[in-house]
Amino acid sequence: MSDMFLTQEELATLTGRKMKSKQIEALRRMGLPFHVNACGKPVVARVAIEGKRDVAETPKAWKPPARII
Repeated sequence: MSDMFLTQEELATLTGRKMKSKQIEALRRMGLPFHVNACGKPVVARVAIEGKRDVAETPKAWKPPARII
């Protein structure tokens, strides 16, 4: 797997569980964002653990300057 996602070993260490259903329960209790893949295994993005932003902050919408009449 790529560095983008936690490895199965890292996931087992994080949750303290090896069974995928128990890992999912633990992740839900921890409030960590994850997805379940087609095999039923939880997938956790590394940025969810490291606390880094994956995407730059979205700038505020541009507004034209007010017209003075």
